[in-house]
Amino acid sequence: MTGESGFLRVLYSGLLVGVTAVWGWTFVVVGEAIALYGVLPFLAVRFALAAAAMAPLARKAPPRTLAAGGAIGLVLAAGYLFQTAGLLFTTPTNAGLITGLFVVFAPLADRLLFGARPSRGVLVAVSLSLLGMALLAGGGPDGANWGDVLTLLCAGALGVHIALLSRYAPSHDAGGLAFAQILAMALVFSLSWPLFEPLSLPPREVWVALLVTGLLASAGAFWVQTFVQQRLPAARTAVILTMEPLFAALFGYWLAGDRLVAVQIFGASMILSALVIGEVLPVLRRGK
Repeated sequence: MTGESGFLRVLYSGLLVGVTAVWGWTFVVVGEAIALYGVLPFLAVRFALAAAAMAPLARKAPPRTLAAGGAIGLVLAAGYLFQTAGLLFTTPTNAGLITGLFVVFAPLADRLLFGARPSRGVLVAVSLSLLGMALLAGGGPDGANWGDVLTLLCAGALGVHIALLSRYAPSHDAGGLAFAQILAMALVFSLSWPLFEPLSLPPREVWVALLVTGLLASAGAFWVQTFVQQRLPAARTAVILTMEPLFAALFGYWLAGDRLVAVQIFGASMILSALVIGEVLPVLRRGK
C-alpha cells in the first residue's frame, strides 16, 4: 500500500464514519422534530427533499428500474414509519440499538423469501440480539414500551428491504434504483398525510431537522456511502457501518439525557455483539 493510497483509505473511512455519525445523531433530531410536527408530515417533507436532491440519478434509469425501486421503496417506507413512530415512545438510544438488528434479520428474511439457508453464526446472532433487546427494553425503570416494539418492527422491515435489494439490485442501475425508493416513500407519506393529519407548513423549529435528515442523512449519505463502498474493502465497511448504534447511544446520552441501567447496558452489549457476529465476522472470514 502506497502512502497516497493509505491516506485515501483513511479519508474514505472518515467519510463513512461521518455518515454513521449523522445517522446516529438523527435519532435525537427526529425524536425532537416529530414531537412538534407529527410523524407523517415530517416523513413526507423529509423524503420530498431527498427525492428532489436525488432526481439527477433517474435521468438514465429505465422504467423497469424505477418500477422495481418503487416496489422495494414501499417496504423501506414501512421501516421508516415504524422507526419514526417508535421515537414518540422510546429513547433515541433504544431506537438506535434496536434498529441495528436489521443486520441479523436480513438473512432470516432471505431465508423466508428466497430459501437461502442462514449460517450457524446468524442463528447465534439472532438469539443474542433478541435476548439483548428483551433486557434493553424490559430492564429500564418503566419497562418495555410500544416504541421498542415499533422499532423492532422497523428492524424487521429493514431486514426484508436488505434481502430484496440483495436479490434484485445487481440487475438494475444503482442510482435509479435508489432514487425510485426515495420517491416512492415521498409519495406514500405525502398521500397518507392528509388522511391522518391536517396539512400545514413545517414550523421554523423543525426545518433544521428536515434539512439534516432529508439532504444530509438521506440524499447526501447515499452519495457518500455509494462512493466509499466502491473503494474500501467490505470488511472495513462492515465494521464502520455497525458503529451507527454506538453513535445513537452516544448522542442519546449527550443530547437527550438517556441513561441506561446495568441490565440495559448488558442487553445493549449483547445487541452490539450480535451485530458483529452477524455482519462483520462473515466478511472477515471471506477475507475481503
